[in-house]
Amino acid sequence: MKILIIANRLPVKIERTEDSFVVKRSEGGLATGLGSLETDAEMHWVGWPGVHVDDENEKQEITEKLNELNYHPVFLSGEQIENYYEGYSNSTIWPLCHYFFAYIQYKAEYWEAYRQVNTLFCEEALPFIEDDDIVWIQDYQLMLLPKKIRDKKPKVNIGYFHHIPFPSYELFRVLPEREQVLEGLLGADLIGFHTHDYMRHFISAIYRVLDLNCNLDEISLKDRIVHVDAFPMGINYEQYHRAPSLPEVKKISKRLIEELGNQTIVLSVDRLDYSKGILHRLNGFANFLENHPEYHKKVSLAMIVVPSRDAVDRYADLKTRIDQYIGKINGMYSTLGWTPVYYFYQSFPFNELVALYDIADIAMVTPLRDGMNLVAKEYLATKRGKPGVLILSEMTGAAIELTDAIIINPNDTQEIEAAILQALTMPKKEQRIRLNNMQKRISTQTVKKWANDFVKELLYISKQNNEIFQKIVGKRQLSQIKKEYDQAYTRLILLDYDGTLSPFVKNPEDAVPSKELLNLLKKMTADKKNKVVINSGRNRQVLDKWFKGIDLDFAAEHGAFFKENHKWHKNVQEKITWDDEILRIIEHTIDKTPRSRMEIKDSSLVWHYRNVDVWLAELRQKQLINALMGPASRLNLQIVPGNKIVEIKSPDFNKGSEVKRLLGKNNYDFILAIGDDTTDEDMFHALPPGGVSIKVGHFSPAAKYRIPVQSSVIPFFENLIK
Repeated sequence: MKILIIANRLPVKIERTEDSFVVKRSEGGLATGLGSLETDAEMHWVGWPGVHVDDENEKQEITEKLNELNYHPVFLSGEQIENYYEGYSNSTIWPLCHYFFAYIQYKAEYWEAYRQVNTLFCEEALPFIEDDDIVWIQDYQLMLLPKKIRDKKPKVNIGYFHHIPFPSYELFRVLPEREQVLEGLLGADLIGFHTHDYMRHFISAIYRVLDLNCNLDEISLKDRIVHVDAFPMGINYEQYHRAPSLPEVKKISKRLIEELGNQTIVLSVDRLDYSKGILHRLNGFANFLENHPEYHKKVSLAMIVVPSRDAVDRYADLKTRIDQYIGKINGMYSTLGWTPVYYFYQSFPFNELVALYDIADIAMVTPLRDGMNLVAKEYLATKRGKPGVLILSEMTGAAIELTDAIIINPNDTQEIEAAILQALTMPKKEQRIRLNNMQKRISTQTVKKWANDFVKELLYISKQNNEIFQKIVGKRQLSQIKKEYDQAYTRLILLDYDGTLSPFVKNPEDAVPSKELLNLLKKMTADKKNKVVINSGRNRQVLDKWFKGIDLDFAAEHGAFFKENHKWHKNVQEKITWDDEILRIIEHTIDKTPRSRMEIKDSSLVWHYRNVDVWLAELRQKQLINALMGPASRLNLQIVPGNKIVEIKSPDFNKGSEVKRLLGKNNYDFILAIGDDTTDEDMFHALPPGGVSIKVGHFSPAAKYRIPVQSSVIPFFENLIK
């Protein structure tokens, strides 16, 4: 087994010398985490090498040098870099996911380049992929790639991790290519996000855009289940925690303290980006200086802005505004011995950055929106024996874990000002308690744990999907079932109706049997070895009307009534008179839930919500069940959630009790039960060990076999009886 990491960039820096290229490994959070995977598997990386070359000989040289490290480059043209990377990735998806709606740019050539480059990545990776390998795809630049690989290599284990926020459905729906993007992601077995919020937004988009069934964190596809989960990314805690005690870092820290003097340092570290809230932070700090002159000459903001995309107009404009604002603050407040804002437009080597973390009394991490933000965790990790206060935006993924930080809304500059004052006046004892609590968290939730947790879960899900795949009725399974069927002399065949023999429709009254179904049932009942029973939640009148003239037996309303030898019998002693409280609860739910309705049967009440908006349906279903629990318990009634229904009925009978009644009356050497709903699980459990149970649609641990789609049911029986 191999592990293949596919990311937009390879973890290398390639430097051009006079006559060659030098490859240097670059250590980042992702490279560190993936390098620490607890596995003996061979590791490979696929990605753009970070340089643009047109010369084929140079490409060959770079490829050979990278192959020695098990790195496989994807070379991009200048136009592809512009339209795929700068275009669709960073001018469409990035602002969309960071809630900067007005910044989103749509161009047909952006989308076309994005599709092309995702295909290029697929073509580069495929030669190295074998069945049972692990393919782990990283981030928003490659959202079409999971499906592209799945289409070519259906048995491979595919994971995808989204390192930036995933927006709410109301924003995501504006993306013209929303369906293709979601379908691309669903090629993965496991889709990971930093937080449960992003996970919830993604599942909401799946519901509404693709109309797929989701069960909590599982998305059901035809032949497998896609899992969605949250994996908060960490850092290499030990590396950062040890660093301040290194002699070279101590030396830098000492120099910085001498240069900055005896004052409180507030540190911020960001890449140049509009999502980082840099101007809001400066505004908050300016307010603080204006309203708290007692802190002049005592507090300075050290602001590091790492260059990024400054050739793009929007970023160049942002840099100009930052430069001007810092100039304004320093011009207004600085003195001969004091600079309010120290501004560094550069990236810092590891040792220097750690030294800055070490001497900083306060860190301000206040992006307007951020997937996780590891700067906050790096700052906390470096604190050894020294207190430190973290001011953290509630819009970061890290805010969910780091609850002992001073959490602020980064859009509120007055809140930023108040947070600075709170940090400056916080007692040292409280600082240490808060710091210790956060260090406990980040010292266990490391980048190593993040990577290993993801891969472990991916392998578990892939194993589960393999078991699901094994249950699907294919040629081998059909042959086995048919062999048992052909050898039998007395057969009992139990058939659910809605969702099994007939597809679901908007109005349940319209689900009349097709000609194909009626012809099939006539053939099945013509065989004297067969006893065919439709075991349904439908009422007696509908079943009699729809199947008139066919020699079938029925169980109606989940076994409340049964028909044998052309005569109906009842398992309920008398018609139920429904309690007014229960009726009022259901009617109240219908009033609040457009497109839902109630069906009153002789032995049960059913609330139907097939045509209701998914989110509202989930909410109302839970509210209804909670409201019904009291009266249903008093009246000894059972609440049964089904496929887009909630049913209230007597607990004395179900589809399983009807199976037991039939088995008690006769001996059968072949028994088959098929159904699609949770109510059909009772049938499956009631079958003897040799019985054949088939679940239609979703996977069921209770069923031996599975037919993924309802449209395959009639062909299955046609093949079985021919």
